[in-house]
Amino acid sequence: MKPTIKDVAKKAGVSIATVSFVINNTKRVTPETKSRILKTIKSLNYHPSKSAVSLVSGKTGNIGFILTDDHFLRTEPFYTRIFLGTEFEARNAGYYILLTSINPEFSKKDPLPRFILNNSVDGIIVAGKIPPNLIERMAPYNLPTVFIDYIPSQNCCPLVLIDNIEGGLLATNHLIELGHKNIAFIGGDIEHPSLSDRLNGYKQALVNAKIPIKNNNIAIDAKYPDRVNGYNSAKKLFSKNKNITAVFACNDAMAIGALRYLKDNGYKIPEDVSVIGFDDVEADLMFSPPLTTIRVPKIEMGVEALKLMVNLLKNKKSLSKKVLVPVELIIRESTANVNKK
Repeated sequence: MKPTIKDVAKKAGVSIATVSFVINNTKRVTPETKSRILKTIKSLNYHPSKSAVSLVSGKTGNIGFILTDDHFLRTEPFYTRIFLGTEFEARNAGYYILLTSINPEFSKKDPLPRFILNNSVDGIIVAGKIPPNLIERMAPYNLPTVFIDYIPSQNCCPLVLIDNIEGGLLATNHLIELGHKNIAFIGGDIEHPSLSDRLNGYKQALVNAKIPIKNNNIAIDAKYPDRVNGYNSAKKLFSKNKNITAVFACNDAMAIGALRYLKDNGYKIPEDVSVIGFDDVEADLMFSPPLTTIRVPKIEMGVEALKLMVNLLKNKKSLSKKVLVPVELIIRESTANVNKK
């Protein structure tokens, strides 16, 4: 039979009311008694009704997670990995994650996610770039909010960010150390803070190495940083500049698109052109040659976001306004020394 609150009270040697106080954290209970009750709850595998807890505490135990629709239309599971991180940590912290998606062109007339309208969540985690209209529409609800991989103009909330400038430096310095000087950069949605920072890291590395920054080596006009635009950006650059020996793509999707263009047009990778990406998604290993890239700890980003949210919910403020996650250079087979041609 499914254990009940009566079973917990009986085994712990306390009243039902005392067990309820511990579950809902509504009254002071001695540390010894609280510890005994929590151990009993765990040993019996007792799970209190969420609705009952909500009625007493005024909390739902739910955290909303918002993405734009287009993330689910892409093959690279970047934000789904981040979502898994929040899900794993939420289980440990006793919360449920409710996932929804919104139109990337969200307007002032579009309805807010239902879990906001129905007061079904205690806080919101937003991953990736979202429309400013959504942030403005959410503001009156005063829900604790954490942003992942995006900096809203309002500067209102805790953030979990990638060290993108360092990643741009790592990627470009790797190519420079291999002897490359004619290094291209391709990117899309360059207004996204993460992607613009990667471009800045690329430029900074060139300046540090006293290599001129050439505008005709940079293609950043694509709307989305996907494979198709990676292909088209490489086509645009190489049709004008045959002397490019290396390409740094703002993410792995664009890098794989660039690799496809180069292979379609007779270039050998990495003998003729080295290519490096950013993110380290599973598809990197399936492509030939396996892609050199900058690894982003995606699951860890989700974990950190959930920790920030729990701090907000428990302390009404975040212990850290910003968490900057480190990145790592992963060398595979798509980059090589320029002098070994």
